[in-house]
Amino acid sequence: MSNEHLHHDPAHPLDDQGNPLPHDSKRYKDTIRVTIIGSVIDLILGVAKIFVGFSSQSQALIADGVHSLSDLVTDFAVLFAAKHSHREADEDHPYGHGRIETVVTVGLGIALIGVAVGIMIDATHRLFEPNTLMSPGMLALYVAIASVISKEAIYQYTMVFARRYRSNMLKANAWHSRTDAISSIIVVVGIIGSMAGLYYLDAIAAISVGLMIAKIGWDLAWHSIKELIDTGLEQERVEAIQEAILDVHGVTHLHILRTRQVGADALVDVHIEVEPRISVSEGHYISETVRQKLIREIEEVVDVMVHIDPEDDEEQAITTRLPLREEIVPKLQAAWQDIEEASQIKNIVLHYLQGKMEIELLLPLSILHNAQPGAENNLQERFRAAIAEIPDISRLTVCYC
Repeated sequence: MSNEHLHHDPAHPLDDQGNPLPHDSKRYKDTIRVTIIGSVIDLILGVAKIFVGFSSQSQALIADGVHSLSDLVTDFAVLFAAKHSHREADEDHPYGHGRIETVVTVGLGIALIGVAVGIMIDATHRLFEPNTLMSPGMLALYVAIASVISKEAIYQYTMVFARRYRSNMLKANAWHSRTDAISSIIVVVGIIGSMAGLYYLDAIAAISVGLMIAKIGWDLAWHSIKELIDTGLEQERVEAIQEAILDVHGVTHLHILRTRQVGADALVDVHIEVEPRISVSEGHYISETVRQKLIREIEEVVDVMVHIDPEDDEEQAITTRLPLREEIVPKLQAAWQDIEEASQIKNIVLHYLQGKMEIELLLPLSILHNAQPGAENNLQERFRAAIAEIPDISRLTVCYC
């Protein structure tokens, strides 16, 4: 067995054969495990709080129990999303299925808001009808305290994996647990107040819980809605991407930098400028270097589309009326057919810059061996004069090799 298997990172589990599991497989297994553990605790706490709330006459504890049971619904939603969001990209979903997590997170946020509204409506109704107010006992207090401890523990446990995998869905589910813990704290205060004779404090505590849950639900849903409409990454992350791109040798400038999120991952689309007369292969190599550097150094970036520009096409509009090679080369050859050296042209390079065309001709060095001094400049002028009537050509250069 290799050293890698003997001293593996516990954050990177092994399969049954002792091989490291793929990242997506680890993510899926961890998500399932943490969600199932949370579901079991939600079920136990929800049933206990509702039962004790009725028996001990605590409206706030009953509301908190409903909140705990609502977590079960979101837990099942997380399990569904975890199963389907990590499927490989296919023909219908070329960018993968990561947005399933995003949609489920919106649903989790809306569910939180719905639970909050229900709690606040019921508690407000009881405030205006004092005869419906309840008077909780010590058992309700004990259950509420137990809820605070257990739900905060689940929050901390879930957030470990939410941060590890940059999963907003797990983060949303973790906050679902923490809202239960925080609401239980308020319930504790309300129960203690009610036990002291201030019966309305239990209802006020329930309303406070509802407001807090609604705020967190809105924040989670709104963040994911922005992701669904392709809102870009935070400015700090965009600046980090810009710095990484400009650090690549050969990149002279960048523009039209666009980012978007797909679940926990981010996609980047950027136009980079390079020296306009380098080869196509060098330009491609520079772009591939940019792509690999961003994926390697920017944690959430998983794919990059790099567009190579010889100039800033935001400021200098690309001229699409200029002829392509198949159209312009026959015109050039016809124009300089009377020039004897034209038959020895080895290559014609076309540059499309600033709305015009530049021509580079490559001729064999042997042409100059027996030529008179100054023949080089004279030949270049002859080629230039021959194409003077062809429009949109700003420059012609003759090179020898």
